[in-house]
Amino acid sequence: MKSMIRGVVAATAFLMLGSASYAEPEVVSGPSADPECFAPWSAETKFYKFPKKDGPFRIALANGYIANTWRIQMVQTAKAYAAQPDVAAKLKEFKVVSTGEDVPAQISAINNFIDSGYDAIIVNAQNPTAFAPVIKRAKQAGVVLVAFDNILDTEDAINVNVDQKGLGELWGDWLVKYLPNGGKVLEVRGVAGTSVDTDRHTGLHEKLQASGKEFKVTEVMGKWDDGVAQKVAADAIATNGPFDGITAQGGDTGVVQAMIDAKHPFVPFGGETENGFRKLCAKHSADGLKCTSAGSGPAQVAVAIKTAIAALEGQVIPQEVKLPLAITSDGEFKEGQDFFPTESDNFFVGNSFPTCGINFTAQEIMGQTKENQ
Repeated sequence: MKSMIRGVVAATAFLMLGSASYAEPEVVSGPSADPECFAPWSAETKFYKFPKKDGPFRIALANGYIANTWRIQMVQTAKAYAAQPDVAAKLKEFKVVSTGEDVPAQISAINNFIDSGYDAIIVNAQNPTAFAPVIKRAKQAGVVLVAFDNILDTEDAINVNVDQKGLGELWGDWLVKYLPNGGKVLEVRGVAGTSVDTDRHTGLHEKLQASGKEFKVTEVMGKWDDGVAQKVAADAIATNGPFDGITAQGGDTGVVQAMIDAKHPFVPFGGETENGFRKLCAKHSADGLKCTSAGSGPAQVAVAIKTAIAALEGQVIPQEVKLPLAITSDGEFKEGQDFFPTESDNFFVGNSFPTCGINFTAQEIMGQTKENQ
């Protein structure tokens, strides 16, 4: 009998502990605490108010894929932002882990952060739907989960992103504008299975199909990396070229270099915001390289960290935060503003969100490392 009583007491204590840890946000009316920065995705977006915690906070970044310049710059940007004095004052600890393309490894890293008692976890998810159990664990533990760039398909996390499908639509419109009769298009995609790659691909094809013109698209996976994108573009040019237009989600400098190496004529190009790509677009515009360059700067991660801190402080925030795209097109590329001749080709331009008070110099970012910490 005593054993049974002890069991009941232990079970009750366990349930009380779980109840104390559980911290579901209250759904409240908007606007957010910082309407210019924390803009809701749409009129239907919910606004959350999490239970306020006392700082300083322990925050972790659980990144997946790391083998391209965008992700490297993103990790460097996260570290640079966390090191800024006003941000560092609110942080007891900032941890970064990159786990590669292995989804279970990323989920395991998030579980480890939950078990270690972190207050918030920032995630660039390898898959939008594979994280349901760990999302539930974070919620039960009272851990604020913020996904950015490659987001999570759930309302139990805060999602911070630009309109990735809209970016694909922008590239599609660009190609339709310059190829009014249709034609052969090379599409250099990103990392398979990620929400960013899927959304951009969908937006592009919807626009091409809606044009009513015949577009024959050759798809290759460039993994948002210059070296990989250059190789797959070169192979595609050799086997399926020449092309009338090109679009690439990243690794764009490498794609243009593949055109140059193959002596492929310059054609209209819808691409991302790499500094090297924009240099080439400005240099070869008169030769036919008519570019629109748009994307989502790696500084998204800084907005995600800012959002997590605001949530922990009990501020009102949208469940889905919509960030603006950085867009520059042919005829608008200005040296020293839209591209920087003395900086690395791999540097992503437009890596700031002024509405959030987030601005970085290349030197500030490049002074950080990409390694786990």
